[in-house]
Formats: sequence, structure tokens, C-alpha cells
Amino acid sequence: MTILYNVGDEIIGDKIVCEARRIGDTNVINKSGRHKAQKIQLKDNARCRILKQARFLSDKK
Repeated sequence: MTILYNVGDEIIGDKIVCEARRIGDTNVINKSGRHKAQKIQLKDNARCRILKQARFLSDKK
């Protein structure tokens, strides 16, 4: 299993579970058109794990 430590590293999945000592406020952000999403910050010893792999993921970077 790869562990990412660097600033800017991303993980992508359909279901991701995270744990942290402190969790920031939830912010609503715009995605595409009328679709909205939520953004949250995890602080102090945060760790995330993918529980369900993304189904539709292009190989392009």
C-alpha cells in the first residue's frame, strides 16, 4: 500500500473514510453547473483510507 506524505498529494475514490484529532467546519463549494459539494479540513494527525474504488477514472493526468 502506498502512503502519501507530500503537500498536494491526492486520493480519489467513491467512498473514503478519514480520522483526525480536529475537524474543521464544512464549506459548500461549486463543482459544475448547479452541482454542489462539501469541503472539510482535517488537522493534527489526519489519515484517510479508500473504502470503495472510483468506478469511472481516466488514466490521463
